[in-house]
Amino acid sequence: MHVEGDREVCVGAGMCVLTAPDVFDQDDDGIVKVLHEQPDAGEEDVVRQAATLCPSGAVKLLT
Repeated sequence: MHVEGDREVCVGAGMCVLTAPDVFDQDDDGIVKVLHEQPDAGEEDVVRQAATLCPSGAVKLLT
């Protein structure tokens, strides 16, 4: 799994950080930062949940 965060689309809701804080963070403006583009197998479920909960669709998952 490969994770991307579209900083142009992100609205700064922070759902990704709340759901998967080991994979996502926010910059000083609240915009998504991906900490681990290749999350561990044990993190895949929470990363999928973070993508689903993202209100702007900024979190993208590629397999």
